[in-house]
Amino acid sequence: MRWDGLRLETGEGGQGETTPLFARSAVARTFDTPEFRGVTFYEIHARSVINRVPSASRVPFEWTINPYRGCTHACTYCFARRTHEYLDLDAGRDFDSKIVVKVNAPDLVRRELAAPRWGGHPIAMGTNVDCYQRAEGRYRLMPGILEALRDARNPFSILTKGSLILRDLGLLAEAAEVTDVSTAVSIGFTDESLWRAVEPGTPSPRKRLEVCATLNEHGIPCGVLMAPILPYLCDSPQALETTVRHIAETGATHVTPIVLHLRPGAREWFMAWLSREHPRLVPRYLELYGRGAYAPKAYQERIGHAVRELARKHGIGRSASRGDRASEARGGAAAGARRGAAAGTRGTRAGQRPGERPTPAPAPAAPPEQLTLL
Repeated sequence: MRWDGLRLETGEGGQGETTPLFARSAVARTFDTPEFRGVTFYEIHARSVINRVPSASRVPFEWTINPYRGCTHACTYCFARRTHEYLDLDAGRDFDSKIVVKVNAPDLVRRELAAPRWGGHPIAMGTNVDCYQRAEGRYRLMPGILEALRDARNPFSILTKGSLILRDLGLLAEAAEVTDVSTAVSIGFTDESLWRAVEPGTPSPRKRLEVCATLNEHGIPCGVLMAPILPYLCDSPQALETTVRHIAETGATHVTPIVLHLRPGAREWFMAWLSREHPRLVPRYLELYGRGAYAPKAYQERIGHAVRELARKHGIGRSASRGDRASEARGGAAAGARRGAAAGTRGTRAGQRPGERPTPAPAPAAPPEQLTLL
């Protein structure tokens, strides 16, 4: 992202002041409310907001929208922490408390989607930091972004830990009538003590399960990214069984397990937490992650196999609802972007031209037992 030449934005709500952080390119703003105490927002006018992912990246999507940088979820393990260093901020406390807000993101999305060169490619959101973090409750950027995607009939997916996505349920339903829409909720475990320790700014796992159930109940395909699975903290057979069982109760279209990876920035922050809270695990983590950011392939395969077997046991993806068909066609929120691009379909359904309105399939209500939570 280019920071030079961005325009100052002043607006209402809180005390606005210029900051040397981005020279004359931003306004620093704080809000004296409990949920934002200690957090500074840097409001900027971005030059562009639809980003192409470098081909060397190990991600299953090509185009993204990230209206925020930094995240008040404050997850100790977040792989995006290092990106704050590009802004001359640190990957630790600054990432959690100094949030960049692209206040013109909705207008940019609409303009960029209308550009003749845009090809209707699937767009993934929530892939770097959460677009439904607490800041979204104040800035309300996502409704305008969703409206632009809906009006352009552009396929998209959303990954989130935030319950605020339910605020936009109506817009998601409208978009799903005219293009491919898929969602996924990130739930790596259901242990609430572990949640409070490593994901202190997020809604509880119970609440995220409710989000998944509600989206599927309303015909918005929603699966679960079971991530991260933390070695020796939530990877026991009992812990995996409990998490997958509760995921199945939401009617999730799929479950995709991902073992913790520790890239620079996240590695230092997470290992500092581990040293304080679980010092006896430090040698085991150094053994697992001593050669790089990823756990050994054998460990990843063992966890992946266990979760897939549990998913089959609990019937995840077995029903033939609209959400399941959509998930099968797209392979989940992130993989849909990859498949659409690789096939040259730009996320359209078979026989459908880009921008053409598809015929929506009926969405039967999920069985009551699938919506039973903890």
